[in-house]
Amino acid sequence: MSYRIVSDATLDLPMEIIEKYNVYVIPMTIILDGKEIEYEPSESNLTIKDFYNALREGKSSTTSQINPNLYIEHFTPILEAGEDIIYMGLTSGLSGTYQSANIAKGMLEDDFPDRKIMIVESFCASAGLGYCVKLACKKKEEGLSVEELFDWVTAHQQNIAHWFTVDDLFHLQKGGRLSIAEAMVGSALKIKPILSVDEEGKLYAAAKVRGNKKSEEFMINKIKEEQSAENRTVFVAHGDCEDRALALAERIKAETDATEVGITKIGPIIGTHTGPGMLAVLYEK
Repeated sequence: MSYRIVSDATLDLPMEIIEKYNVYVIPMTIILDGKEIEYEPSESNLTIKDFYNALREGKSSTTSQINPNLYIEHFTPILEAGEDIIYMGLTSGLSGTYQSANIAKGMLEDDFPDRKIMIVESFCASAGLGYCVKLACKKKEEGLSVEELFDWVTAHQQNIAHWFTVDDLFHLQKGGRLSIAEAMVGSALKIKPILSVDEEGKLYAAAKVRGNKKSEEFMINKIKEEQSAENRTVFVAHGDCEDRALALAERIKAETDATEVGITKIGPIIGTHTGPGMLAVLYEK
């Protein structure tokens, strides 16, 4: 039976990968400097570069989660075309979109009793979600059914390691991840919290180091310690700091057993909460 892998605009995958695997991406809304914009990875309505430049200019940015009606709007044409759906979106630890997707599923099942709608609790975010989606696409190519793929993703999603650091702690403070005092002290002392996602998909500070060099060394050491022997692919994701991302990728190639290192950008949905200068590594443990 034919099925479609569906995700949302937080997956932060390059368009060439999205197009290669025919992933259906649901756009999400960002309010930038008071203007509501529907963002999708093609960057047709807003480029990532323009977004980060706006943040650097001090413009405000907020996001809103996908509601059940929007899921219904995007799921319905796929179901009408006779395809089943496996949806992999932003972790419920950071957003209510997982709950909204399940509400939409319940509403659509009566109208499409012969179709399957599988909603994955990804426990992943940003390029970590993108990493998981890419793995799922490869398994689909191997011939897994929608039920088999759902079971495989459910069993493997918590193996995706997320490690990242941000340049401007005040973006985390605005999102409620740090207190104003922590942001002020950390910025003054050039302290870099190393952030990750726990087993419930929630953000937590795993360590604190001083400066970019130490934070990058931390992430490289984690790759050395944890990376799966069966999957040596690493993603490096960045919030409009490509030079640092390229340099980190070269270090990963030279200092770890990674056989493939891809670079991707952090889009506006996640970037609203992390700001310019975010740097992350994603890999399978």
